[in-house]
Amino acid sequence: MSTDRVLAPAYQDLADRLREQILAGELQPGDRLPVEPELCAIYGVSRSTVREALRVLSSERLLVTRRGVAGGSFVVHPEPEHISSYLRSSLALFTDSGSVANLLEVRGLLEVPAAGLAAARRTPEQLDALRRTLFDPGRLSGEHTYAANRQFHKVLLEAAGNPLLDAVAAPVFGVLEGRFARNEADDGFWDRVDKDHREIYACVEAGDSRGAERAQSEHLEHLRATYSRIDRERRGEPGEPTSQN
Repeated sequence: MSTDRVLAPAYQDLADRLREQILAGELQPGDRLPVEPELCAIYGVSRSTVREALRVLSSERLLVTRRGVAGGSFVVHPEPEHISSYLRSSLALFTDSGSVANLLEVRGLLEVPAAGLAAARRTPEQLDALRRTLFDPGRLSGEHTYAANRQFHKVLLEAAGNPLLDAVAAPVFGVLEGRFARNEADDGFWDRVDKDHREIYACVEAGDSRGAERAQSEHLEHLRATYSRIDRERRGEPGEPTSQN
C-alpha cells in the first residue's frame, strides 16, 4: 500500500494559504489582494489556479470581487447575516437525520444563557419588539404562527446584546426548524409555545436573568418531545414505550 502523501490541488493549496492570512489578520477587511499576475508571481502558480482559489474564497464569503478600474478582490467586512447563512448551510450538510438530539442540546447551550443576557441587557425598544412577537394560537395558523415563533427567538437573541451569539445560534435554530413540517406538531403544541413565550417575556421584562434562563430551558425541553417524536416517525422508528402498571 502506497504511503505517498496525496497532494491537494494547487488552487486548494493557494486558497488555504490566503485563508490563513485572512483569519490571522494579516489581511484585514477591506484590504485589496494583489492582482492576478502578481499573485501568480508571488505563489508560483498559473492564472487559472489563482482564479479558482479566489472563487473558493468568494464562495466562503471571505472575498468579494468588484469590476472596473478600482475593482479587484477585497477581504470582506464580516456581517452577522453572512456568518449565519454560511453556518446554516454547513450545519445542514454536516448533520444527519439522527442528530436532532445534538441540535437541541447545542440550542440549549446557546439560547438558555442568551435569555439571561436579554433580561439584563434588553433595551426598551427590544422589549417592545419582543412583546409584539407574542401571538394568540387561536387567531393565527400555518406559516403565520411559525413566523411569529421564529421572530420571538430572533428578537430574544438580539436582545442579548452580542451579535456573535445571534450569528451562531440562529443557524442552529434554522436547521432544526427547517426539518419539521408545520402541521406535524401535536395538538396543543402552539398553546404550549405561547405560554412558554409569555413566561420568558415576563422574566425579561422584569430583568430576572435566572428566571429567564429557567423559563427558556423549560421551553426547549417542551419542544424536545415533539421534535424527537417527529424525527423518530420520519426515520420509521417505533415510539417510546409507555409505562405499564
